[in-house]
Amino acid sequence: MKFELTILGSNSATPTSQRFPSCHVLNVREKLFMVDCGEGSQIQLRKFKLKFSRLNHIFISHLHGDHCLGLPGLVASFNLLGRTSDLHIFAHPELKTILHPVIEYFSHGLTFAIHYHDVDPKKHARIFEDKSMEVWSIPLNHRVPTCGYFFKEKPREKNIRKEMVEKYQLSIAEIVSIKAGSDLTLKDGTVIENKALTTESLPLPRSYAYISDTKFKPSIAPLIKGVDLLYHEATFMEDDEVRLSKTFHSSARQAAEVARMAEAKQLLIGHFSARYTSAEGHEKVAREIFPNTVAVSDGMRFSPGE
Repeated sequence: MKFELTILGSNSATPTSQRFPSCHVLNVREKLFMVDCGEGSQIQLRKFKLKFSRLNHIFISHLHGDHCLGLPGLVASFNLLGRTSDLHIFAHPELKTILHPVIEYFSHGLTFAIHYHDVDPKKHARIFEDKSMEVWSIPLNHRVPTCGYFFKEKPREKNIRKEMVEKYQLSIAEIVSIKAGSDLTLKDGTVIENKALTTESLPLPRSYAYISDTKFKPSIAPLIKGVDLLYHEATFMEDDEVRLSKTFHSSARQAAEVARMAEAKQLLIGHFSARYTSAEGHEKVAREIFPNTVAVSDGMRFSPGE
C-alpha cells in the first residue's frame, strides 16, 4: 500500500531555476493529496508524472502567494483537461473570496465543482477523514493566519490466523469482530485474546506532518509525536536572527529541535530563501541535532521505512 511524498516545490517566496515555490503531494493508496500550491505546481505535476485525475484534495497552509498562487493555473489546467470529479480545497475562509473571482474570470464554465472547506488556523482539529486517513490542522505562528497539517493513516484490519478459524470454527460474524480487534469468548466462558487470534496488517499506519511558515514553536511537537515524515520549514540559517524575527520564520536548527522533541522518524527541511545558493549548510546544521535530516529538492520522493 503506497504512502509516498513527492516534493514539487522547495523554495520560499522567490522561485529559482532549480526550485519552485512550496508544494507537496502525498500519495496514500493511489489517492493524491496536495499541500500548498505555489506558482507552476501544475507544471511540476506533469514533470514528476503525477496523475491529475487522482488529485481531489488540496490543503493550503496560509494566504501568501508562494503557497497558493498556483491554484488558478492548476484549476484552469483541470478545466482544459475536461475534469468532471469534484475538487475539495481546505484553507482559511478568505481564500474563496480571493480565488473564486479569478477562477470565474479565467475558467468560464467549469466542468467540475469546487468545494471550499474553511480551516480555522487557531485550532488543532480534525478537518478531513475518509476510510484510509485523517488530517488534522496544526496552529502555527506566522505574519498571517497559518496552520500546518498532520496526515495520519488509519490502521488496517488485523489478519486473522487461518488455523484459528479452523480450531474454533469461527462464524463470519466472529471473524469480522476479531479482525476489528475484539477478543473471542467461547461457550464455556473462556476468553481468547485478540493477539492470539490475529497478526498485525503490514505496513503499520504511517504519518506525515507539514509544518509551514512559522516562528520556532515547541508546542507543535506533542501534536505530531512519533510522526514518520516531518517536513518543517527552514528558511534561514541561525546567523540571520534579524530576518528570522522580522519574517516569522524558522531556522534549520529550530526545525531540528522540533523534530527531536516530536521523536520524528525523519526530518525534511525546505522553503529555503533564494539568498542561499545551496542548502548544504542548512542540512549540516540540522543534522547536528537531528541526524536523520534531508534538505529537500524538487522531485525528491520519500516513503516511511524505505
